[in-house]
Amino acid sequence: MSNPSTAAPPAKTGAEFTHRQILTVLGGLMMGMFLAALDQTIMATATRTIADDLHGFNLQAWATTAFLITSTISTPLYGKLSDIYGRRPFFLFAIGIFVVGSMLCGLSQNMYELAAFRAIQGIGAGGLMSLALVIIGDIVPPRERARYQGLFLAVFGTASVIGPILGGFFAGADTLLWVDGWRWVFYLNVPIGVAAMIVVARVLHLPHQRTDHRIDWPGALSLIVGLVPLLTVAEQGRDWGWASGRSIACFAVGVIGIVAFIFAERAYGDEALLPLRLFRNRTVAVGATSSTILGMAMFGGLMTVPLYLQIVKGSSATQAGLQMIPFVLGIMAGSITAGQLIAKTGRYRIFPIIGSTLMLIALGLFATIGADTPLWRTMLIMVIMGLGLGGNMQPMITAVQNAVNPREIGVATSSVTFFRSMGGTLGTAIFLSVLFNVLPGKIRDSFSAAAATPDFQAALKAHPDQAQTLQQVTSNGNGDLSDTSWINNLTDVLAHPFKAGFSDGIQVVFLMAFAIMVVGLIVVFFLPEIPLSQRSAQQQRADDILAAENSNGVPGEVGAGPREDKVNT
Repeated sequence: MSNPSTAAPPAKTGAEFTHRQILTVLGGLMMGMFLAALDQTIMATATRTIADDLHGFNLQAWATTAFLITSTISTPLYGKLSDIYGRRPFFLFAIGIFVVGSMLCGLSQNMYELAAFRAIQGIGAGGLMSLALVIIGDIVPPRERARYQGLFLAVFGTASVIGPILGGFFAGADTLLWVDGWRWVFYLNVPIGVAAMIVVARVLHLPHQRTDHRIDWPGALSLIVGLVPLLTVAEQGRDWGWASGRSIACFAVGVIGIVAFIFAERAYGDEALLPLRLFRNRTVAVGATSSTILGMAMFGGLMTVPLYLQIVKGSSATQAGLQMIPFVLGIMAGSITAGQLIAKTGRYRIFPIIGSTLMLIALGLFATIGADTPLWRTMLIMVIMGLGLGGNMQPMITAVQNAVNPREIGVATSSVTFFRSMGGTLGTAIFLSVLFNVLPGKIRDSFSAAAATPDFQAALKAHPDQAQTLQQVTSNGNGDLSDTSWINNLTDVLAHPFKAGFSDGIQVVFLMAFAIMVVGLIVVFFLPEIPLSQRSAQQQRADDILAAENSNGVPGEVGAGPREDKVNT
């Protein structure tokens, strides 16, 4: 029998990746991330056109919420299953289901179908971003991660420039190859997704040791039972009535589901979908709480900015997308700066604090913009918001990955991503629900104030056809929110009251996001500072095997035992 110690060097060497090997793996990850990033930037500019064409502008939250619900729920499943069976098959599955969902979205005939198909698409999206972050943690030590961060930012930067142009082009075209132009927003994902699957299948080969565990299906099912009703009532409560039978039923089922989920996680222990023990680690607890608040402020608040640009400022879909570039540049600048300074100093705690402060300032400034605010001022606020997000997101992921046992890096990373998505889902559903709830009154008040002005009365007399259109769509005092394209047919004077009312409604959303972000700033002050590891998760797992073999004389289990210096900090 060979000496066990002779097997140690190959195990350790196999866990180490050269710069060239890391770049090869990153090539596959970047293809998958580009698919998700491009979809987000295209949808941001094309949503209004799609919603108007499907006669469901006031139902657009369904499509957004459905996507976020499924991506949120699937995120922890990807992390747990990939910890057990390996990253590559689940990353390929995520790309494949995303492509199928995209094809179906292109076939939608109404907003409800689009919402259902966006839900399928979200199942794939849940794995694209979270697994990419997990794999980075597998192969790149925390202190060296900034070295490769620029490549991922290049992906988002490219998608942020190309996406709005493509989204505006497709949304602005009546037909392309005998198909409605906006449907190519989704069909475009098909060739990109197929190319991504080919690249990932060829280059993404990571060492993995199979470990048999129970799958926490009760936890997954109870999580679905808990979240779906609560998110549904967050979206529909304004129409149903918050005290209606349907709303109360959703609240009751949601609470039962959440309670069942907690009991399931307790019963499954370390094999739970979201092991409750992880949240005794202060870094993980702070990361999860902060990410939830960050998601609410980011998704909920910024979902309204493209609407403001298109409806209030009259920008086309393409123009609105390009006008969002300062926000993206802010994210890139903030993330690069934070990453480089973390690599040099080994300290990360200060960056979420600075980032949260900048986000708080930006949300407060966003709450002051109105129909007559200069565009340059709005774009400057986007830069501040982007800098805050860039200094917040990646440092928090790095902190959490650094604080947990290497065998749990997948579930820990996906947990933080899950809570961020959860916050985004809640923020989008709640903020858009509030927006469309306050708009009727804001628009009615704005038209009432304008009706007595000489300019408005003169415009009504000079344009009787527009006056008739205005009378029809505002007969209930709130405008036709299922299709807002009629605004483009009005003169500036007649359209201004609607735009002013719309911007007043948006201010309410940003004030809510500001209040939530105050809590987020307080939370990040509790983030501990732990020295960053110089080894990747793969190297740490290999070293754990080595230590177990040397101490016991038998092959050791990967990552056996908690890292007390990390978990109990």
